Parts: sequence; structure tokens; C-alpha cells
Amino acid sequence: MAKEKKTIEDDNEYGAKSIQVLEGLDPVRKRPGMYIGGTSTEGLHHLIWEVVNNSVDEAMAGHCKNITVKLLPDNIIDIEDDGRGIPVEKHPQTKKSTLETVMTVLHAGGKFGGNGYKISGGLHGVGVSVVNALSAKVTAEVKRDGKIYAMEFERGKSKSKDPIVIGKAKNTGTRIIFQADPQIFPEIEYSWDKILAYLRQQSYLTKGLCVKIYDKRSASSADQKAYGFLFDGGVVSYVKFLNRGKEIKNEMPFYVEKEVGENLVEVAVQYTGGYKEHVFSFANNIFTPEGGMHEAGFRAALTRVINSYAKKNNILKEKDGSLTAEDLQEGLTAVVSVKLRNPQFEGQTKAKLGNGEMRGIVSGVVSEALAEYLEAHPNNAKAIISKIMLTAKARIAARAAKDAVIRKGALEGMTLPGKLADCSSRDASVSELYIVEGDSAGGSAKQGRNRRFQAILPLRGKLVNVEKTTLDKVVKSDTLKPIIIALGAGIGDSFNADKIRYHKIIIMADADVDGSHIRTLLLTFFYRYFEPLIRNGNIYIAQPPLYRIQKGKDVRYVFTEEQKNQVVAEIQETMAKNKNNKNDKIQKEEKVIMETDIEDEGKSDSAEEATDEEKIAGINLQRYKGLGEMNPEQLWETTMNPDTRLMLQVAIGDAEAADKMFDVLMGSDVEPRRHFIQAHAKSVKNLDV
Repeated sequence: MAKEKKTIEDDNEYGAKSIQVLEGLDPVRKRPGMYIGGTSTEGLHHLIWEVVNNSVDEAMAGHCKNITVKLLPDNIIDIEDDGRGIPVEKHPQTKKSTLETVMTVLHAGGKFGGNGYKISGGLHGVGVSVVNALSAKVTAEVKRDGKIYAMEFERGKSKSKDPIVIGKAKNTGTRIIFQADPQIFPEIEYSWDKILAYLRQQSYLTKGLCVKIYDKRSASSADQKAYGFLFDGGVVSYVKFLNRGKEIKNEMPFYVEKEVGENLVEVAVQYTGGYKEHVFSFANNIFTPEGGMHEAGFRAALTRVINSYAKKNNILKEKDGSLTAEDLQEGLTAVVSVKLRNPQFEGQTKAKLGNGEMRGIVSGVVSEALAEYLEAHPNNAKAIISKIMLTAKARIAARAAKDAVIRKGALEGMTLPGKLADCSSRDASVSELYIVEGDSAGGSAKQGRNRRFQAILPLRGKLVNVEKTTLDKVVKSDTLKPIIIALGAGIGDSFNADKIRYHKIIIMADADVDGSHIRTLLLTFFYRYFEPLIRNGNIYIAQPPLYRIQKGKDVRYVFTEEQKNQVVAEIQETMAKNKNNKNDKIQKEEKVIMETDIEDEGKSDSAEEATDEEKIAGINLQRYKGLGEMNPEQLWETTMNPDTRLMLQVAIGDAEAADKMFDVLMGSDVEPRRHFIQAHAKSVKNLDV
């Protein structure tokens, strides 16, 4: 008997047939996260940003003055500009029309060299082709050479061989109409506020660009919205927008715009009476949250020029030493925008600019212009430096207080506060810190927790509103000081997120007004002094249940009034079915019924119904007013068990909006807070006082 040959396929081994080759736009549909970061809300909106950024690149190149964005029914997005229009002639490499090439081929664009774009934000040529790949339908219209060309696509595939002429055109431009693919995005819901904020930012960064946005998703004209942006002031207007409603130190912002070779530098600076800095840096209109060389050059110039001016005018004595970069941060609002031909970003997300030459260029431009500004506006200069000197004094006091805090903590044992019930694990990636309102809830949490990875820190005393105080008072606070020590990452200039002792920091407060106030104060504290922890996803809010509903052995926990009503209705429905089944069984067993018996049976049914109604009304419904009402087992089961708990992860979707909201709700200015409360008072539901 011949021996059977053994093949690769027989053993399912790794061979040539195991290698899958994805062509065209298939890689994008297979792995959308590689191109837009994911298929969540952020990824969905990224489709709009990709198309808008192409239009903005045209504006930065001097060929576009107007961009229009429309949100239409059925989740259709319509974006049009008056730029040069995508070329439509046959491409020499692909042998297809250039329009089809741009729409269907990755890394095809005018931003890799040549004279198409000297400055652009889209460097990889994947923008509009990715939008095409992830959309159910796309229509591209181009106005060029006196004609309007159109081409349609379905899930990245062209529906025609070449663009067709659909009309005549007097001007030029590009229009992209797309409908995100529900096969890719589980939820398609565009945020008007998010889109508005992004377009506003792009308008500030591109002087003279007019951007209009229309929300026509509703059939009712009353629900439709329209907005427009046109800022001739550029980043100066942006700084004023960021500082609206704040106490301003230098009424006239510092501003400089200068070309150095092929690079453009634009910087605006204004100081406020606040305690936090707001520095936003951009490279080719792309936000660089981690800064980079352009921001480093700005900070170096700011520190050097302020010190030089202060010493020259005897505001700062030689014996006082020099002001530090940290001293210049409090109350600083600045926008640093650079435009360069070949930006080098660090990381896939373009979070940091790596072009070393931009440090010297920005530093030189800002140094010269800022020195002239301070000399020409002595009153503004005095106001700025007075604010900085006050910060310097607070820094010295804060450092002494912080050192005292750390020394005191060390005496309590391993620098940890005495009330902290620490976990046994030393692996920060699996460790959790529960910051718990009150000793009673703290006691239950300590008994109910998993000691291996869950630490408990009960809060006692009144929390400080950090929006109205300085760092030295924060580190002296009896309530906040234990949190600072427990986190182990330092604060202020010594803060290091890598040293954090717990990767999950969970705020656990009662589901009432007092609990909401405590959560707000703690969130303000984390946002102002530990913002990187929020950006890294380390801060959470526990969601204790609102009700415990029991019927017999069936026990359920619910978190909202709506859930409570739904569960009660389900129990009532089940009980009604059980009762009907019982009555049907009784009726089948009855054979002879006398007239007198019928009358008696009716009375019996009435009594039975009354009993059932009492049982329905008598469902054991427990409303939790506070965490202290739960025993340790219940607290673990509902709020602390990783397998069953519900938590909210704190994130910053829009830093501008978040910062403004903290200013309004927690700041020292009462009037904006009063207006906010009056405007939103009627929208508050189930207020538990």
C-alpha cells in the first residue's frame, strides 16, 4: 500500500496560501483603527476632519477662501470648498483619472513633493481615500476648466470608469458628499458641538478663511441650525476666545506673525488672573498636545525675555535670582502656530513636532517681538510681571509646604497617609484606589474590597476648591494632602505620571447633591493638577446603584429611575402571567358549578385580586440614599466587583470646553455661574436635595 503524501494544507501549517494580500482600499476596511483611530465616535468624526483638512490645506496654499459643511438627513455629510479642485485628467502612473486615483489609492496626493502644496497638514495621502473606503456611498464633484465633473463610489469602489460632466462651472472647487458605512461604525451620530469646535479652531488658525456649517438633519426648520466663522485676527482672536469671561492682566495681547524662509511663525500671548496655563501649539493647523520643538522655542524665549526685562527695569532684584519657566505658567494663555514645508511628527497621532530647526526659529521670532512689545506697552508689561512675581512667591511657599507634606508622610510609614487601607499588590497596572466619601462608606468599602488590588482612602473634612486657591494651600489641605501622598506621583513641578501607584483612581461618592458636589471638587482637583491622568484614562467615577428591587428570591440592582420602572413593570408582567396560568388551571379542573357557587366564586376572586395588588405594591424596593446604607457584601457586589460593577471613565473630549466649564462652575466670578444655573435650571431632573 502506497504511503499517502503529507501536504502543508493537510496539517493547516503556515504556508504561502496563509498569506492574504489586501488590494486597493481593503486594508482600510479590514483595519480602520490603523487609519482613523477606531470606529467609535472619535473615528466617525475623523472622517469629517480628513475632508475638511484637505480644504484647509488649499486655504493655507492660498487657493481657498470658503468652506461649507452640511449635516443632512440619513447621516449624509456634504463638504464643499472653492479651492483649485481635484484634477480629473488621466494619471500617468495609474492610467485612471486623477480624481479616481485620489479617491481609491492610498498614499496618492499632492503633498509628497513637487509644487502641489508647500504647506499642508495631510502628509500621508490617505485622507479622502480612507473616507471613501469607510463610507457606504461617496459622490465627488469637481469644478474645473469651466465644467462640473462627478464620480460616484460604493464602499471604496468606483461605479463608473471615468468622471462624467454634469454641468458648467464659473469657478473652481471640490465637493465631497459621503455617508459613513454602518457595517464599519456601530453607531452613527454626529455631534454638532464637536464639529463646531473643530471648525472654529481651524478658522482661528487660518486667517481670512470663511467656514460655514449647517445642521439640516431635522425636517423641522425650527430644529435646523447654521453657524459661520471668519477671523481676520487669527490666533489673537483665538486667545481672546479662550480667555472670555476671565480676569485679564494685559488687555492688549502680545502677537507676532513672521515668515522665516519657507516657515511661518504666529504666536499670541495673554495673561489672566487664573492659576492654570493654557498653551495650545499647532503645526500646519494640526494640534500638538505634547508640544514639541516649536513650543520649546516659545517657552525658552518667554522665560529669557521676561527675566531680562524685569531685571533691566529693577522689578526683579539680583538677589532674588531669576524667574523660572514654572513661574511663567500660571495664568498664561498662548497659541503657538507654525507652518512649515516638511513637518516631522513624533508618533502616529502627530502629538509632538520633532523638527529641531523650529526651536531656534520660534525662539528668535518671539524673543525679538516680545522685547519690543514689553518696551512699547509698559503698563501691560507691569501687569504681566506682577502676576508672575506673585506666582514665584507662591511657588517658594508651595515648595516648602510640599516638602513638609512629604516629610510628614514619611513619618507615617512609607510616605502613605494613615487612613489609607492600601492593597497588597505593588503592580500599579492592576492596582485601584477608591477615594470614598465618609468614614461609614469607607468602612464598608474596606471590608468588602479585594485586598489584593483595591486600596481605600476615606475622605474626611471639607474639600478645597482648587479653582480659587494656590498650590501651597492645596498641599496643606488636610483632605487633599492624603490623596497627593497616596498617588505617589508628586504635584506641580515634581509631578511624574510614570510614578503613579494606581492605574485606576475611582471616585466613589453618594448619589445625591452632596455626592455630586464632592465629585465636582475632586474632578476640578484632578483636572487642574493631574490633567495627564485624565488624558491617560486613569480617573473613574463609581456608579453605585440607586435602588435594590426584590421579589421573593429575585434581587436586582438598578442605577436610574427609568431602569427601576422597567424592572418593576417586568415583575408585574411576570406576576400577571403567573396569576392567569393559575386561574386557567383552576377553571379546567372545575366540572360542575352551581349558581350559588358562581356568586361565591366571584367574591373569592375579588379577595384574590386584592391580595395580588398588595403583593405588587409590596415589592421590596429599597432606595439607597448613601453608600453607608450598603453592607460590605452589597457594596462589593454592586460597585466594586470588576465583573459586575459599572463605572464612568473620565475623559477630555474638548480641552477648551472643559476648561471653560470649570472656570464657570468653580471659579471666583459669580455672574457667569448665575447665568449658567438660570439657563439650565429647567433641564435638571429628579433633583435629590
